[in-house]
Amino acid sequence: MGNLNDPAQAVAWLSSTAAVRERCNQLFGLAERDALPNFQLHLEALPAAADYVAQAIRENYPTLEIPYHARWRHFSAGGIDRWGQLAATLKGVDADEVARIRFDLCVVSVLLDAGAGPDWSYNEDGRRIARSEGLAVASLHAFRSGLFSGDKAHPLRADAAGLMPLAPNAIAHAFQASDANPLVGVEGRAALMRNLGQALKARPDLFGAPGRIGGLYDYLKAHAVKDGKLPATAILAAVLDGLGPIWPSRMTIDGTNLGDVWRHRGLMSGDLTSGLVPFHKLSQWLTYSLVEIFEDAGITVTGLDDLTGLPEYRNGGLFIDLGVLSVRHEALLKFPIPVEDEAVVEWRGLTVALLDRIADPVRQRLGKTAAEMPLARILEGGTWAAGRKIAKGKRPDGGPPLTIASDGTVF
Repeated sequence: MGNLNDPAQAVAWLSSTAAVRERCNQLFGLAERDALPNFQLHLEALPAAADYVAQAIRENYPTLEIPYHARWRHFSAGGIDRWGQLAATLKGVDADEVARIRFDLCVVSVLLDAGAGPDWSYNEDGRRIARSEGLAVASLHAFRSGLFSGDKAHPLRADAAGLMPLAPNAIAHAFQASDANPLVGVEGRAALMRNLGQALKARPDLFGAPGRIGGLYDYLKAHAVKDGKLPATAILAAVLDGLGPIWPSRMTIDGTNLGDVWRHRGLMSGDLTSGLVPFHKLSQWLTYSLVEIFEDAGITVTGLDDLTGLPEYRNGGLFIDLGVLSVRHEALLKFPIPVEDEAVVEWRGLTVALLDRIADPVRQRLGKTAAEMPLARILEGGTWAAGRKIAKGKRPDGGPPLTIASDGTVF
């Protein structure tokens, strides 16, 4: 852990998945003692939740051959292999450039993915696609059109020149947002893209010159260890290092933006990290999504379970809807909650801890080992899908049990 009173060491620790797990498990410990102000824990409901998740996996993937929980799944909404269609146009393009194109697409799409809200959808040739799938399809079409490229002769890229000028109306147009089709956080999404462009330009060591997302593929490939293996945490570290400056300024230590890190009074520690709970949800989901690109390029990614489960509303909603968690105050179910509120921090922290605890019971029900079914596959086949399924059964709009007031860059 190092000296957490040293700013550089404190920032480094808060950027680690070890810190995510430690702080989330500390919140879980408070819940076990019934000492959290907003949530109660009902571990007796966890076996039934594991049954529900295992059943969802069997329904979604009868052969138990589950892909990773990654952005690539959403590009296939409605059974249409949109990435495959785009890849088919790249015949003759060398494998490394295809990987760079996939990096470009994946990063902008994931960063634009935060919750769309219940009233938005994307119209693709008469097909209306909502939520994460709709955002994915919209971002893929925007990418194909060259929206994120500063070189119109090479539209299939995302670079500093293309991203830095992006205005909210360009995002609104690409995502078909309007008063009649409201998309949450248009301004926040546009600002995130502009910040991304600045970050690319500022780090030629990671993104090359003049600054392209796909440059990160070359950087990480060069840093793969000699036997062709790359730790998942190395991908996350590069993502957090290179993209850290893009997040709206929230918590900082010695001028460094901490990103998806929040405060809870129950976790005071007497050092620079006192009360801070890191999640890095979008960065970790992005890492899961980039793993596939490396594996398709012949690079083995190791230590996938060093990453954590994702504290977002499908996974978190699952535990509330199945009775593993309950709110102490009914008002939390009735009114939007600011994303920085301690109730949201508790919900997200307990979600991370519970995903670790539900994984083994789910594997046991399916007769799989941790090596055969890493957490990234349980998230995809099970918890995320099960969270969506039960939400549809409980609420007409299929939304989460809690409504979070966010700026479009967290959930």
